[in-house]
Amino acid sequence: MTSNEEESFSWKSKAALLLGRGLLHVLGRTWRFRVVNGGPIGELRGKEGFIFSLWHGHLLPLLWFHRDEGVVVLISEHRDGELVARAASSLGFGLIRGSTTRGADRALISLVRELEAGREVAITPDGPRGPARQFAPGALIAAQRSDSFIIPTVAVADRAWHLRSWDRFMIPKPFARVTIAYGRPTKVLASTPRAAAEEGGRFEDLMSEAIRMAGG
Repeated sequence: MTSNEEESFSWKSKAALLLGRGLLHVLGRTWRFRVVNGGPIGELRGKEGFIFSLWHGHLLPLLWFHRDEGVVVLISEHRDGELVARAASSLGFGLIRGSTTRGADRALISLVRELEAGREVAITPDGPRGPARQFAPGALIAAQRSDSFIIPTVAVADRAWHLRSWDRFMIPKPFARVTIAYGRPTKVLASTPRAAAEEGGRFEDLMSEAIRMAGG
């Protein structure tokens, strides 16, 4: 963030961040997690880089569940992304700033470098502004260029609030049971970035399959 951008990050935004971060720590400690199909994570972890693909609306419980694991997360450069970036950083995530639109080339290069270095990366392929649950090409191109697995990653809560936003952002209620489900690790079949971008529908189906696994 530049000095001008830092100055424009208003005291109201900072107050919202502090309040939100505090509430997350209070709420998160009450959530009860269940994991479905976590085996592939252990098989890949420490051996090669891979991509957690998660819908933007599931971001909150997944950030909490995977805190302090050193996962690198792609966060947009939009103003609302700044709040998410600061919250994610406080939970032990590495950051790449950009998206499939703004800062796309720079972000994509950074993603590929992290994956080739064997790190775990989290991407919301429908972020930062939708359409909801539709795969933008960034994650697919990063996976194709680095020959990395994509792991569909979802969260389903038995009790939650949903914001009136494009992604129906989910906030599990206190003491909610949250199921984290991982779909089967899958590689992009295409041999070129342009062809990889056409595989979004296949990965949307894999995300839907993971939601069914979680009971959603």
